[in-house]
Amino acid sequence: MSRKRVAVLISGRGSNMVSLIEAARAPDYPAEIVLVIANKPQAGGLERAKAAGIATSVIEHRAYPTRDAFDAAMQAELERAQIDIVCLAGFLRLLTPGFVNRWHGRMLNIHPALLPSFKGLDTHARALAAGVRIHGCTVHFVVPEMDAGPIIAQAAVPVADDDTEATLSARVLAQEHVIYPLALMRVASRRVRLAGERVLTGAPLPSNPLVVA
Repeated sequence: MSRKRVAVLISGRGSNMVSLIEAARAPDYPAEIVLVIANKPQAGGLERAKAAGIATSVIEHRAYPTRDAFDAAMQAELERAQIDIVCLAGFLRLLTPGFVNRWHGRMLNIHPALLPSFKGLDTHARALAAGVRIHGCTVHFVVPEMDAGPIIAQAAVPVADDDTEATLSARVLAQEHVIYPLALMRVASRRVRLAGERVLTGAPLPSNPLVVA
């Protein structure tokens, strides 16, 4: 089976992008990262992608008069690269419903919280303020509503009494780097299927009860 061609969309440092690139180096991994698109020319992940030999493109959202125009430019770039799957990795732009629907079942996002809790920004600070004892991260399919798509994988971490936003963020990020490559692998190899609002994996329960992927 040919490997799926993947584009990663970033706005910043691209640490999750790097985890996907590293996973895709394995010869038996079912996807290859062939393109990284940033909406900010100063995104640190661009240099990291170039260092890994990945093609990069900057499509600056401020250069376009509307969201539709920006998304059309991205769509054209994705089509030129013959992309099969899109992964959002710290991509800080809301995408239009038309663009999202074009990629139904083929666009993934990673969110630093256990959805459906703590949608949106500042998830770690909000988790600490709420006093939760378990926090984590989620990989999900992208739908027009923000942070609301069917869940592919999740990992949970304990919240310590002395946690700060920085320490909790670091603990969650380590798990993000684990579950995003796993989720992409399962989507690229067609080991998941959508059943309404749910993702069915057919996988056995993991040995680690804090990781459900």
